[in-house]
Amino acid sequence: MNIFNPILRGLTAAFLALSLAACATNGGKMAGEPVKVVYHINEGLDQASNGLRNIRNHLTADPKAKIVVVSHAGGINFLLEGAKDKNGNPYAAAVDDLSLKGVDFRVCNFTLLSRKIDRSKVHSEAKIVPSGVAEVSRLQSEEGYVYLKP
Repeated sequence: MNIFNPILRGLTAAFLALSLAACATNGGKMAGEPVKVVYHINEGLDQASNGLRNIRNHLTADPKAKIVVVSHAGGINFLLEGAKDKNGNPYAAAVDDLSLKGVDFRVCNFTLLSRKIDRSKVHSEAKIVPSGVAEVSRLQSEEGYVYLKP
């Protein structure tokens, strides 16, 4: 009988337990995986401008970050056709640029319906989801995204 087998099995089990605990305390994220962040925009154009600036800075500091922007209520305004910031710059250019960097934009369908906005008025890079708040919670609970609200 080899006395090292039980010791080796015990050490292996302890290592696996510690590895699983490390994953659990890190939101299930393994080392080297990109940070996943959901930016919640629901207050209008000023918040959208701040959020887009935050996202650009975020990607400068961490280019591998996986970012999803979820908008509802007044937060969808920057993703509508012809939307401009307070300096007259079209939001479409910023959205296009961030989309090319991997940022996903999502718009609440409940908001579109309640405000009677045709889906064709939404920026082409934005995906329409059934509910903005449900999408925020789904990303957090099912996909391990962290929450930021600019």
